[in-house]
Amino acid sequence: MDSVAIVRHDDDVRKTLGEGVRLLGGFGVLQSPFIIKPNICAGVVKTGFAVTDVEAVEALISLVLKEDENLSIKIVESDSESKFAEEAFERFGYKSLEEKMRKLGFDVSLVNLSQSPTLPVKLDGLYFKNPELPSLIAKSKCFVSFAIAKTHYLTFITGTLKNLFGLLPRKDQSFYHARINEVIVDLNRLVNPDLCVVDARVGVEGWEGPKTRRLNTFILGKKPVCVDATMARMMGFNPEKIRHLVEAENHGLGSLNPKILGKSLQSTVVKFNSPSHLSPTALLN
Repeated sequence: MDSVAIVRHDDDVRKTLGEGVRLLGGFGVLQSPFIIKPNICAGVVKTGFAVTDVEAVEALISLVLKEDENLSIKIVESDSESKFAEEAFERFGYKSLEEKMRKLGFDVSLVNLSQSPTLPVKLDGLYFKNPELPSLIAKSKCFVSFAIAKTHYLTFITGTLKNLFGLLPRKDQSFYHARINEVIVDLNRLVNPDLCVVDARVGVEGWEGPKTRRLNTFILGKKPVCVDATMARMMGFNPEKIRHLVEAENHGLGSLNPKILGKSLQSTVVKFNSPSHLSPTALLN
């Protein structure tokens, strides 16, 4: 049965993530490149919590390097209408992390997918038909989607599934908004993440705020639907009404009703408000 680990956060992010990975039975087989996709949604954020915390990413890196210090680790993001990836890497501390890890002798690097070569990928998808993706993403790899707990006007919630929208290399990503649910499902089918993590220490109402709510947990799983459905319930929502979650479950990306490991879901629920100006395609009737 698909499982999700819910871990209460203490003062040590590395310890918290390590407990989540332990509950899941470990990382499994690791290989290079080990790709981490944080949620870096903008160049400037109002709340301070809308972008994946670089210290949490560093903690994850330290855990995987403990398993295999020779891994080649890539932290990836694309340009978008709200940012240039290089500027965002600098602003949110990722450039400093890259420099620190390389000085220690580890192969950790940042990749702007908007400036990367692409390869055609075979897929008869809901939206994409044999698309071209950045070659780093198209080839064999280990992949982690490291997201934040947020609501979103286009998709109701944005978690580890929606996080992969940032793999699209074109800067005008709003081009895909009219079919965003199908695009999200196709991207996750193509990439098929090996680990999905939601930093739910502080959740955000709206993709960059303005309101935040403290949940003080991390959610980890091997299937993105399992993690995002659990996140939705933690925020007081019904995942069976959220269109992209239901469609992703239909395409084998995890269960809407996973087994919960660690803390009980009921003990972590904090009610969020539904997003305002919600897209009519975000929810099922």
